Amino acid sequence: MIPKIGRLPGVDGNAKMSKSQGNAIPLSASSDDIRQAVRRMYTDPDHLRATDPGKVEGNVVFTYLDAFAEERGFVEELKARYQRGGLGDMAVKRHLEDILQALLAPIRERRARYASDPGYVLDVLQRGTLRAKERTEATLAEVRAALGLFTFT
Repeated sequence: MIPKIGRLPGVDGNAKMSKSQGNAIPLSASSDDIRQAVRRMYTDPDHLRATDPGKVEGNVVFTYLDAFAEERGFVEELKARYQRGGLGDMAVKRHLEDILQALLAPIRERRARYASDPGYVLDVLQRGTLRAKERTEATLAEVRAALGLFTFT
């Protein structure tokens, strides 16, 4: 799934995610890291109680839900409930956390599998390099032939 969001804000609500600013969720994040990041996410500062009406605009949690939730109707329902009051920040954050945990778990598992077998990773890189070199040489030969250039060895 590719989100229609141009750039995700940092979990702190700043302009963009940045590893150096510590407001990003890396693909390698553990379950606990994801939970902590979602709980730190910036929401509506005027939404003090679940019964208070809240603003969706500028609310990082809803930005991430828009980017990653597949259940569009459910997200729209959450937004409506949040805006009229009756939905707390933690309930919305828990839903987002579930989505991010499900999204990142297979990535984390594959990463761990590859990290446990560096020989396999090196083999894949070497085979890819060889294939790229073969294709590059073939393309270069075609270009030279098309331009009437000859190489002397």
